[in-house]
Amino acid sequence: MPAPGKPGSGGTGYLRVVPRVVLYSAAGCHLCERARSTVLAVRVELPFELEEVDITGDPGLEAEYRELLPVVEIDGRRVFVYHVPAGALRRELGAQSPPDSSVL
Repeated sequence: MPAPGKPGSGGTGYLRVVPRVVLYSAAGCHLCERARSTVLAVRVELPFELEEVDITGDPGLEAEYRELLPVVEIDGRRVFVYHVPAGALRRELGAQSPPDSSVL
């Protein structure tokens, strides 16, 4: 039996592609907590894969991200540092995929 979303399955024949969001944060970072709340609220409205990375104790990540926290990347592209405006995050997520959000 064909998998859902695959041609011949009775579905559309398209697989939905969702953006991948990475939130870099650290313990005790109040701006990170606010950014996480914003990201989670937007995720209720728009689908995306979320990875949260706590940089605490990792020397490489600390060196790269500590002065910029929180940091949000979408599909490998840094889009926010210090704060994450909900409206801007929605726009960035919308810009990451084709208008129909599907591919063959």
